[in-house]
Amino acid sequence: MVCVKYLRKVGNHTFRLQASRIKRCKFESAEETEESTSEGIVKQNLEEYVCTHPGSFGDMCIRCGQKLDGESGVTFGYIHKGLRLHDEEISRLRNTDVKNLLIRKKLYLILDLDHTLLNSTHLAHLNSEELHLISQADSLGDVSKGSLFKLDKMHMMTKLRPFVRTFLKEASEMFEMYIYTMGDRPYALEMAKLLDPLGEYFNAKVISRDDGTQKHQKGLDIVLGQESAVVILDDTEHAWVKHRDNLILMERYHFFGSSCRQFGFNCKSLAELKSDEDEAEGALTKILKVLKQVHYKFFDELKEDIAERDVRQVLKSVRREVLSGCVVVFSRIFHGALPPLRKMAEQLGATCLMELDPSVTHVVATDAGTEKARWAVKEKKFLVHPRWIEAANYFWEKQPEENFVLKKKQ
Repeated sequence: MVCVKYLRKVGNHTFRLQASRIKRCKFESAEETEESTSEGIVKQNLEEYVCTHPGSFGDMCIRCGQKLDGESGVTFGYIHKGLRLHDEEISRLRNTDVKNLLIRKKLYLILDLDHTLLNSTHLAHLNSEELHLISQADSLGDVSKGSLFKLDKMHMMTKLRPFVRTFLKEASEMFEMYIYTMGDRPYALEMAKLLDPLGEYFNAKVISRDDGTQKHQKGLDIVLGQESAVVILDDTEHAWVKHRDNLILMERYHFFGSSCRQFGFNCKSLAELKSDEDEAEGALTKILKVLKQVHYKFFDELKEDIAERDVRQVLKSVRREVLSGCVVVFSRIFHGALPPLRKMAEQLGATCLMELDPSVTHVVATDAGTEKARWAVKEKKFLVHPRWIEAANYFWEKQPEENFVLKKKQ
């Protein structure tokens, strides 16, 4: 947060006056060196004031004000329009910011919007079973008390995920938070207003697809936080190809029918059912517990110097506890689905075997009639559907086996 505030100040007139003073110092220094007969002293004084041009606004250096040729560096337009920073300056700002953050016992949290914190749809996509929502929309006059909003200027309707306001409040005590969405900038800013009407959490830290450096990808190259201190919440794993170790994958929130159809689900939406995700047992409630556990382990359990700690290792450690002690054998799993399911189970701490033995605790299958499935029933072992592992993966918590029992087809 320190570096974001600093960079926003860089763009104002105060910083330009500072640049003028630097240039005046250079001029006065040059005059002084003319009186010296020592070439070494002249060279030393001149080099002392050589600007490295750490970044630019448009074509002007942010430090000395000199006009620069060409464009280089990474664009940080979400902080200030036209701002570009070079790698060395980005590294310096990150190092400074993470030191200040760790002193305050905070980490970074990158939050996706759609299907993670909220669900939006175009008004034209509401079906007959959802039209009742229009009359139930909350007032935009006091956003903090509502959860369902009709945004006429954008021709959209947005539903905030249950528990999101409590989630943001409690998460903000442990994390410096960014929004990072594949939506465009106007949409991202409008959603930020709904989630953070008082500007307590995000301020300038709202990143949209317009700010990314790679199409259809999200990256931490435009986040001014050290990767070793960043946790990401997102429902789309493939959006973070380079940063999967930082990611907590979220169960998607499908409130509107158009959202279900977008992902190929042939079922009624929560809105059509006039229902909603359970606040006490929903995804954000579960994940807040995980974030608290990660934060505690990072700051209170790790023994190494705080600057050497890595939240990615903490995430792996917490994840391995979920199915620790479970010994799993798979049966009748579609060939292409088996490797990722096995990998998921192992990342959650389960031991996966190829053959049955007395140590097996769970048989995971799609057909209750296989030899391994029948063995599980006979030996009073758990016989569960693959969704048992998938649910544990989403909630970072071992799920009750009775909710995923595999029964014989009638």
